[in-house]
Amino acid sequence: MRPPMPPAGPPPVLTLAGAPRAIGRAHGAALAGAIRHFAAERVALAGDPLWSGRTMSRAAVLAVAEACVPAHRAYAADLFAELEGMAEATGLSVAELIVAGGFTDFTDTLFNLEAGDADRRSTATTDASTAPRAPMPPTATPRPIDDCTACLVPAGATDDGAALYAQTWDMHATAAEHVVLLDIAPDDGPRALVFTSAGCLGMIGLNAAGVVVGINNLAGADGRIGVTWPFVVRRALQASSAAGALRCITEAPLAGAHNYLVLDAAGDGYNVEAFPSACHVTPLAASPLVHTTPCLAPSTRAVMQIRPSDLQAASEARLARADDMLATRPITVDALIALTRDPDAICVRPKPPKDVATCGAVVARPATGEMWAIRGLPSEGEYGRFAVPPGP
Repeated sequence: MRPPMPPAGPPPVLTLAGAPRAIGRAHGAALAGAIRHFAAERVALAGDPLWSGRTMSRAAVLAVAEACVPAHRAYAADLFAELEGMAEATGLSVAELIVAGGFTDFTDTLFNLEAGDADRRSTATTDASTAPRAPMPPTATPRPIDDCTACLVPAGATDDGAALYAQTWDMHATAAEHVVLLDIAPDDGPRALVFTSAGCLGMIGLNAAGVVVGINNLAGADGRIGVTWPFVVRRALQASSAAGALRCITEAPLAGAHNYLVLDAAGDGYNVEAFPSACHVTPLAASPLVHTTPCLAPSTRAVMQIRPSDLQAASEARLARADDMLATRPITVDALIALTRDPDAICVRPKPPKDVATCGAVVARPATGEMWAIRGLPSEGEYGRFAVPPGP
């Protein structure tokens, strides 16, 4: 039986403001039931060999997540305080929230787990400074989630001379009901619209400085104790330019692999294939830059998990279809919305065994501070238009 998905339409908006801990408390209090449900589901899935390559108990999963806590605190103390506030409001641990929000990076960490590490961490008080051990071969080959399709469109290819961004967000179909749009006005930093799931600090966003940050998942074979991708997205959304956002990504001590895309109001943009042990940056040039999977660079392909042939074919089909749809000029917001709705390759419906589906999508024009967003299958509903007021 396929997982149910909510009726497609604009995501609900949650307005948050103030100091980091207060923002986290308000997020947690407003969505406590959904966050607890989502966290329990994802902690259980993390110990499933279909997702991480190994069978693990809840205690073992959370022991590894606890080992990632110091890295998150050191990378972004303000965002860590936000996560602590959410933990206080939901009754969950910070470790549970790291798994819930950063699930796909965290499964990379488990995939490349050090021999005996899960058992050691669940039965002893150790920390991430313990000397590395030999990698422990996974007990099964997981099927990576990498169905998202994303693109950067240069200003010269659009109808009004403003660069555009678009992407689908593909995940287990049960995630669709947890999609929410956060309108965050922090005491210190730019206001931002953040498309995310309940309990996750951020997945795709547009800030008041005109910086967009988005992602594709990548399945890394080099996962380690480190920082998960929602922290990286939110820290990049504190930047005032694409170059500043890029530095937030390339300087992060990553736990797992993600492809990041950044674009600013001036039209500068980058695609970043970021792994714990490798990174490849492609600047946006005169033509649209589309990313699905696999990686484009030899250095990053070398540390990817082995991809099943059907997923490879699906990725290539999505890339070819997106390139074909972006060949017509000028490219408009409506054209990008149509791309996310494409039934042939891009708008993914749930199929076993993983039941991955397009759980939402975003189109953004940073020069005007506008975002169009949908929760659920883009082919089955209408987008909502949102705007972030310009300012600091």
